[in-house]
Amino acid sequence: MLTLFHHPLCPHSRFVRLALGEYGLNARLVEEKFWERREDFLLLNPAGTTPVMVEDGQPPIPGATIIAEYLDETRGAERGEGRLLPTGVGPRVEVRRLASWFNDKFHDEVSGPLVDERVFKRHRRLDQGGGPPNTDAMRAARHNIRYHLAYIGWLVSTRDWLAGDRMSYADLAAAAHLSAADYLGDVPWNEDEAAKNWYARVKSRPSFRPILADALAGLPPSKTYADLDF
Repeated sequence: MLTLFHHPLCPHSRFVRLALGEYGLNARLVEEKFWERREDFLLLNPAGTTPVMVEDGQPPIPGATIIAEYLDETRGAERGEGRLLPTGVGPRVEVRRLASWFNDKFHDEVSGPLVDERVFKRHRRLDQGGGPPNTDAMRAARHNIRYHLAYIGWLVSTRDWLAGDRMSYADLAAAAHLSAADYLGDVPWNEDEAAKNWYARVKSRPSFRPILADALAGLPPSKTYADLDF
């Protein structure tokens, strides 16, 4: 049995949820308010961050990248052409490069600040870094998202999917982080038509349905968030 400790608007958690969906794996979802630093959760992941996956008989698996590698090692080979990490060395490097781009760089520059300032800070105490949103941080994130969208648009203008001929972890990472920003209404989709069309393709996949059904109390999604045609 798989259990995923996550937060609905955590971009890294969304990446893992999409991967589980693409592999047809059912996991028990446990919403983790990681800012509370629950003792039992810290025993699973001393870093106190989401996501963390637990599979019976295995040690806790912390972090989106480690979980993605674990899923590839334990389920990837049986998926054939549906494998999210290709078999060739070169293609694997490119998928990992782009997945890192979105899980690290995009998160640091865009999705992390937006979600933290608008969602997570509301729940933290002042001594934990809580308080009102930092408008300068949000302004910078909204500026940064434009060149990331342009990069996505350039990639999908030269290949079928972000990393090549098939959908991969690269697409899921990018879509997961964009979806968190899109929930908040902070994606300027009119900036790049190619990026918008690519996102519509990913957004229409069955694995995305649970993501589009997410709704936080007191913070509803943007009007077009769940609209497949924007």
